[in-house]
Amino acid sequence: MIPAFTPAFGLYTHIQANRRRSILLIVALFALVHALSFAGALLAGAFASEGDLATLLREARQSALTAAPFVSAATLAWIALAWVFNRRILALAVPDHALERAQAPDLHDIVETLCISRGMTTPRLAMLETPEPNAFASGVTDAQYTITFTRGLLDLLTRDELEAVAAHELTHIRNGDVRMMVIAMIIAGIVTFFAEMLFRLLGEGRGWRWGRGSAGGGDAREDRGRGGGAAAIALALLIVAAAWALSLMIRLALSRTREFLADAGSAELTKNPDAMISALRKIAGKGELPGAPSGVMEMCLDNPRSGFADLFSSHPSIEDRIAALARYAGGRDAPQPA
Repeated sequence: MIPAFTPAFGLYTHIQANRRRSILLIVALFALVHALSFAGALLAGAFASEGDLATLLREARQSALTAAPFVSAATLAWIALAWVFNRRILALAVPDHALERAQAPDLHDIVETLCISRGMTTPRLAMLETPEPNAFASGVTDAQYTITFTRGLLDLLTRDELEAVAAHELTHIRNGDVRMMVIAMIIAGIVTFFAEMLFRLLGEGRGWRWGRGSAGGGDAREDRGRGGGAAAIALALLIVAAAWALSLMIRLALSRTREFLADAGSAELTKNPDAMISALRKIAGKGELPGAPSGVMEMCLDNPRSGFADLFSSHPSIEDRIAALARYAGGRDAPQPA
């Protein structure tokens, strides 16, 4: 077995290493939800108790442990709702429509042939009427799985390049990437929701907690209690801020590793890494979908970012993806003319 963070060598070890990284990242996202539960218990204790910091920490830990099953159940329920309704929610954000065989017979043949080669259920194909070249897979079950292509992508790419892109999106489905990304985005959303809720709790409780302390005459015991409460609040805020930042970083890292994996899967399915490289060259920096929320762009074949914004991009750069295809799948890069 190759350790989760050992550099991968060759196509198949590259795939295996990325799978293990993704599992670890999802586990980390769940851990962040429970960290926020602890922070909430710590804030509540700071507002309601005059204990010192050690006492508040001990009580918060016990409260978080007691609440852990309920927090996990609520998180799973949230995921279940998104599991059922994710396609409907996506259709509201990005109004694609069914791509019938009569409209794109070659593309249907390509996708069906690739699915037959791997024993997969053929997903539904959809079209997004926009000139920006991009594509994305969505859904979490065989009945929901859909690959959406933009009009601009179909007009821009050759048949071999379309086959490579279709294989990329099928790999997302085949390896559970789409399902994994839906879960990751939901949990990241939960982290953001709870972070906002805790900040509102602080805003409502700070004046009451400290105002009560100032009205009590300021004896030594109350001063110590107020000091413990202030330290607990500061620590809780640090946990909330760290959880939010880490959830964002983990979600983006998860998406980045999945894109490398899908590129590798495309090369495996088509035996033509050069076509995937050529497709990436053609769409580089052109795929920003007008009006699409960030959650949708994170699912796309390319999510163009540059400069400082690239630090927060959900996708590795096109150059890094092409370099990985050349190194692990034996592809040859032929840069497009300006």
